[in-house]
Amino acid sequence: MRCSRFAPMARLADRLVYFPSRVLDGGTPAALGLTYEDVELAASDGVRLHAWFVPAPRTPPVVLFLHGNAGNISHRLDKLSVLHEIGAAVMLLDYRGYGRSDGTPGEEGTYHDAAAAYDWLRRRHVAAQRIVVYGESLGGPIATDLASRRPVGGLILESAPSSIIGVARHHYPFLPVTLFLSIRYDAAAKIGGVRSPLLILHSPTDEIVPFSMAEELYAAANQPKRLVRLGGAHNDNFIVAAEAYRTALSDFLQRRKFKP
Repeated sequence: MRCSRFAPMARLADRLVYFPSRVLDGGTPAALGLTYEDVELAASDGVRLHAWFVPAPRTPPVVLFLHGNAGNISHRLDKLSVLHEIGAAVMLLDYRGYGRSDGTPGEEGTYHDAAAAYDWLRRRHVAAQRIVVYGESLGGPIATDLASRRPVGGLILESAPSSIIGVARHHYPFLPVTLFLSIRYDAAAKIGGVRSPLLILHSPTDEIVPFSMAEELYAAANQPKRLVRLGGAHNDNFIVAAEAYRTALSDFLQRRKFKP
């Protein structure tokens, strides 16, 4: 338990986890020539959320994309493009406090937000086994939490931390980070509850989330699972290792038998 005299520092440390942008200045899926639906939905605690749903022909997998801690969904069009080109429908969600979603980000809130997007897809009669949850960076623990609680067809973790406490300890080994951070995002503690196929994408030269965290998650996960080494840094590995990134996603999504 945190001492009360550390409370102001703890609140500041928690705020430093999130870097939301309210402005959708990265464009919309229309910039890629894609038809999309503006989605408004509500989390279980009533917070109004915004998302984009980009359909695909036939009966494809539906990727629920949960982005990292900075920006908003308008800054993920490059990954949307790759996912669409390999045949997936995609739902991109902005957590509370991001983009056009109301509220203020927080750990429990982001879990509620991911669940709300999942429930929206299910209400649209998307079979649970067609839903693949994709967590980018901070979105990784959020995706892991969702996949440990709800049936899904697959889980993809890109540059994901095994826990925020672990990341803080990696960068600040001499600080008592557990006194300052209330946010945990402990994916390592939850991934054993995931029963769907798993793909982990991570660069050994990631300067923010160490590659050892990908290995930790892989070791704790159930089969079937695959760990793919990318190149580059935390934010550009999908560009530096574009062929490996695209091939791994395509193989993972096409190997699943996604039925209506």
